[in-house]
Amino acid sequence: MALPSALRALPRSVAVYVLPPAIALAVILLFWEWYVGWRDISIIVVPPPSEVVERFFEDPGFFWRQGWYTFFEATLGLIAGTTFALAFAVLMSHSRPAERALFPLAIGIKVTPLVAVGPVLVIAMGFGTEPKVAMAALLCFFPTLVNAITGFRDVNAGSLEFMRSLHASPWQVFWKLRLPSALPYLFVALKITYPLALTGAVVAEWFVGNRGLGLVIYRANSNLDTPTLFAAVAVLALTGVMIYALVSLVERRVLFWHESVRSTE
Repeated sequence: MALPSALRALPRSVAVYVLPPAIALAVILLFWEWYVGWRDISIIVVPPPSEVVERFFEDPGFFWRQGWYTFFEATLGLIAGTTFALAFAVLMSHSRPAERALFPLAIGIKVTPLVAVGPVLVIAMGFGTEPKVAMAALLCFFPTLVNAITGFRDVNAGSLEFMRSLHASPWQVFWKLRLPSALPYLFVALKITYPLALTGAVVAEWFVGNRGLGLVIYRANSNLDTPTLFAAVAVLALTGVMIYALVSLVERRVLFWHESVRSTE
């Protein structure tokens, strides 16, 4: 019986997308292990990868559980930040006065340091999940806003004139033309903002400090427990890579018709 095409393509996909980064990572880890041993660097300063792996497998459930908390908070923040960004983008893409009035405020949000915002959010929202979600949302807002405005305006002039000649309503123009044109830009924004949301949640966990990888990193750093610190960072990095791969997969399925996807196949 013939194998499904997706199954037949699996070895090629593994060879193209998995092997190169796996080989690069293996080389880096081997060099790291050798260099730490050669220079006799203290484990308190930089632990060898073998110590980090050993610490992780002492209690992998602990790290993945804390990673889940951070992922959950980051996802809520991503949803909140993206929702507000899309609402503002729709308004600004249709109104130049609104853009001139609101865009400087968005830039102000972008350039405000996280370490300055964190304590304020904790004071305003308490010590629960809310400040972590808000921190993640703030980091997601600006990249999504800029990409969405660009995408909503980057429409084919001929298609726009055709829809207007049919007396299409602004909602119909948006739904049938502007939103599909913006999807490639929104997926680019999503690839940027999801890792940023993880960063925002981790930074907020330093201030709130009841659970999550941010708390694990903070406590491990305070206790000079570098194997635990590096293991938590590795889980965070792996989470980011998995999210990026998942978003890329969804992008290829949704935007199969777009040149940016077809040119990479």
